[in-house]
Amino acid sequence: MSDISTKPYLVRAIYEWCTDSGLTPYLVVAVGAHTRVPMEYAKDGQVVLNIGASATRNLSIGNDMIQFSARFGGVSRDIEVPMDAVVSIYARENAQGLSFAVEESAGESAGSADDTVADAQPGDSPPSPRGKPQLKIVK
Repeated sequence: MSDISTKPYLVRAIYEWCTDSGLTPYLVVAVGAHTRVPMEYAKDGQVVLNIGASATRNLSIGNDMIQFSARFGGVSRDIEVPMDAVVSIYARENAQGLSFAVEESAGESAGSADDTVADAQPGDSPPSPRGKPQLKIVK
């Protein structure tokens, strides 16, 4: 008997908790070859998506895929996120939610930075560097 992942059930539970509490559910997604998200909003290989009822249409949180339509810059886009690419789900107002360990299969769907650039649409500008790298001492 194969193990069934708890991830889709937990994502649905946090989504329902957010909506029942009047909070805005946000989804952090690792961008990769199998994700259909607006690449111009991706930073550091991830994109944050508002999946609240007022921001999405036809939201479906399945066991393998999250699908919905949303407007970005006034243009309607179809979004598809494999469940393996979900990094976390949380409420915008209080940052409560769940983060998930990166699964080995997520490495394939998340891809590398080169894959992300290859998936970009013509006319998209390449991501700009975020400034000088900084190190912090952690004690």
